[in-house]
Amino acid sequence: MTQDLLQQAEEFEKRPMSHMSTSDRVKASREAKSLILSINEIYKKTKDSKLMEIMKNITVKKRKIEKRLKGSPLV
Repeated sequence: MTQDLLQQAEEFEKRPMSHMSTSDRVKASREAKSLILSINEIYKKTKDSKLMEIMKNITVKKRKIEKRLKGSPLV
């Protein structure tokens, strides 16, 4: 399960985000959220710094998507 999750996260990070429709952005934002939450559950048990870095990278990409959707995200 962990390997599948890490593979999905890697694919998400490498996916180009230019020329996306609004519905594609919404889907990508939801996918990012689910990935972050799933990785976080594993991180809580293992405290692996690699997982934290992956979550940070996905969060940065998610914030860019959301900024484009609805303006700057609430912090």
